[in-house]
Amino acid sequence: MPTSTPHLRCLVVDDDPLSIQVVENCIASTPFLTSVGSCESAVAAAEVLRQQAIDLLFLDVEMPLMSGIDLLSTLQNSPLVVLITSSKQYAVEAFEYDVVDYLVKPVSYARFLKAAQRALELHQAHPGVESAIPAGADFTFMKVDTKLVKVLFDEVRYVEALGDYVHIVTGQSKLIVYSTMKAVEEKFPDSLFVRVHRSFIVNIKRVQAIEDNTIIIDNKHIPIGQTYMREVFQRLNKF
Repeated sequence: MPTSTPHLRCLVVDDDPLSIQVVENCIASTPFLTSVGSCESAVAAAEVLRQQAIDLLFLDVEMPLMSGIDLLSTLQNSPLVVLITSSKQYAVEAFEYDVVDYLVKPVSYARFLKAAQRALELHQAHPGVESAIPAGADFTFMKVDTKLVKVLFDEVRYVEALGDYVHIVTGQSKLIVYSTMKAVEEKFPDSLFVRVHRSFIVNIKRVQAIEDNTIIIDNKHIPIGQTYMREVFQRLNKF
């Protein structure tokens, strides 16, 4: 579902929970950034990067077992990277990996924003490269509390906006995710999902019936908003 405003999906990697929270707060204050979660080790981050497309990585250098620099050396197709560390001694080595920026702790929001804007400029200069969804991907990861939970697209029935959260309803569960509908639209493939209301996105394959401008999925009656009506029926007829 294309949008006119770029939105960079971010992953935070740091073995210090307080440092993670600082960066997460900065991301939340930046309109063009969306956090998909955090990892407290480079090993965990490597697995997330293997399975999900990330646009921008906020990466701590000094971590046990595998450092941030070690992680960069293992990545064949690295996202944009901003390194964050308590020491300046790694700066020269870091820029050998073409990182976007190098932030020294404690990170101020002003300095963070400068790095984020630089990443956005690079992202816009190479549209579709860092943000492309891996070919054939049938899942994504969503942040639920402090965990990244794997969500299989085919299992999702619908997504409902509730205040600052969205509910992702599958056949087995309801995930409560701190996110916006816009962010969900960007993560979910438009070949399978359609926005039918300002508060609802549905899986087209799961639509059982339409009655009186209402979509029925698993006995849930979902309204079709007037402004979405034309696109919804065009999409359903083509599916």
